[in-house]
Amino acid sequence: MNFKLVLRSITRRPLFKILKAILPSILILIMGLAGFGVWVVYKTAHPPQAPYLTTPNNFKILSDRGVQATEESWSNKDGTTARGWLLRGAEGKPAVILLHHYGADRSWLLNLGVKLNESTDYTILWPDLRGHGQNPPVKWTSFGGAEADDTTAAIEYLRTLKNAAGKDIVGDNIGIYGIELGGYVAVMSAQKDPKVKTLVLDSVPASSENILYHLVKSRSVFDLGLLQPLTRIGASLYLRGYYQNKETCNVANSMNGRNVMLLAGADSSVYRESTSMLANCFPKTNNVESITDLSASGLNLVATSPQQSETYDRRVIDFFTKTLTQ
Repeated sequence: MNFKLVLRSITRRPLFKILKAILPSILILIMGLAGFGVWVVYKTAHPPQAPYLTTPNNFKILSDRGVQATEESWSNKDGTTARGWLLRGAEGKPAVILLHHYGADRSWLLNLGVKLNESTDYTILWPDLRGHGQNPPVKWTSFGGAEADDTTAAIEYLRTLKNAAGKDIVGDNIGIYGIELGGYVAVMSAQKDPKVKTLVLDSVPASSENILYHLVKSRSVFDLGLLQPLTRIGASLYLRGYYQNKETCNVANSMNGRNVMLLAGADSSVYRESTSMLANCFPKTNNVESITDLSASGLNLVATSPQQSETYDRRVIDFFTKTLTQ
């Protein structure tokens, strides 16, 4: 067979000529869509910043203990710097890490953490997730991938804490509370450390992509079915190895012997179903409580009445008290 003749025959066909004419336009369109996806992810990966709602120094009017929280910093797994408020508890008692949602910061959970410390004498750590808080040391979020490693680094930091006598402040057991992005991070990091015995998870997304897509969709005037694949491509290109789009259910299925409380409400409708479904993902060896009919979830707790806030906080505190000291 004369391949030159075959090739010449193909190149002379009208369809080939049409494809040759439009191929540059197709490539430009593909590159444009990919560029748009990267731009959208870039904008979303840099959360809005605002002054802290309150700080430990301003907390004296509510609690003398809250003022005892100190500003601390430590190193993440990738060499970047993490920061948070630390409220030391009694020697050998558990510690609880509180993880806020996307667009919030550690100050949103200050009141809950102080109450938890007062009730239990647990050590409390409030980190700012990547890209969050005032002038964050890391300017971007990875929607859970890097943050899970950051939380394991925070646990390692807690293990280094000593009292005046040189004894460990934090005992064996660790608890993590997380809302939305913080809830996703809590699950991912708990898989890495079996000493994380108790999880309180509010409005948990099904995956990193689930978080990113809903954030982008909430800011867009149209969807046309392209936003989800575009954000997926954009996240892979912009965040590269930091974007780890793991399914929350699959990760939960690999964990044993944990105490889990799942919370959601009508105000967290986007993640209410994924939170409810997560209850069936943990193996039978886990103690799982699910309450997804709250009048207000943790997402909007700062805007609720004092009575609603107290009821919510007490539910969380009681669960940590009951399960972390077992």
